[in-house]
Amino acid sequence: MRLAIINDELSQDIEAAAAQTARLGFGGLEIRSSGGVPPHLMSDAQLTAVRDTVAGHGLAVAGFDPPALKCALPRTDAEITAVRDLVVDAVRRAELLGAPFVRVFTFYREGDPDPRAAAKAAQEVLDGVPHDRVPLVVETGMRTNSPTMRHTLAFLDELGDDRLGILWDPGNSVFSGWDPAPFPQDYALGRERIRHVHVKDPDGRTAYVRLGHGDLPWPAILARLAEDGYDGWLSLETHWRIGRPPLTQQQRDEPWGEEFTAGGFEASSQCMELLREMVEGLA
Repeated sequence: MRLAIINDELSQDIEAAAAQTARLGFGGLEIRSSGGVPPHLMSDAQLTAVRDTVAGHGLAVAGFDPPALKCALPRTDAEITAVRDLVVDAVRRAELLGAPFVRVFTFYREGDPDPRAAAKAAQEVLDGVPHDRVPLVVETGMRTNSPTMRHTLAFLDELGDDRLGILWDPGNSVFSGWDPAPFPQDYALGRERIRHVHVKDPDGRTAYVRLGHGDLPWPAILARLAEDGYDGWLSLETHWRIGRPPLTQQQRDEPWGEEFTAGGFEASSQCMELLREMVEGLA
């Protein structure tokens, strides 16, 4: 298992984020916002600078996180085209970064999760998207139609495209209210399709807290991942801040810019050390 962190959980300054990531013994940065610019709005020059800075610190780009399919279900041709254009551009940006995947969602849910309706819309959106070049991974998203592993599997089964993998984020499952204990049962349902893991620790549906102080048994989860032969990235998405109130729903929905990142450097550094110790303890 390889350790990474989403860059804007540390700093909007990619140089500062990369330097701290390398100093704390992590191997990768998953790219979201940088310099106050959301991932899907960065210029090619900005993306190139991010890529070169990450490489300059001996790190790998561990993923690319635009808000792809993180919207209401598209219902018109124009809406479908707009969502498709964002995904196509995300694939292009990920290629420029050298990212191993593009993270996508399953649209915001309206009431109960409806992974089948989401999959039908996604089929139209993804028609013609060149994701053979950069794989897509579907996140278990807090407010989407796939808040748990079982919802995500229903989405993928309906979609019928085996090229897509799963980005497992058990913190989102807890925070969504749909599964307060996503390990081990929910994990076991889809463990063979997991391609990436986000690490954060929720306190119920209230806030995210210091790693190891929330509801998820991360040492047991990491031990099971190791036992099952998972060799992908463990990517810290702290969502905990020091010296400020918990992140708001809007800040979690649009996690970019200093309004989101403020207070994250110290908090994420602490959690990075804790996560590294947990993984080293598996040896």
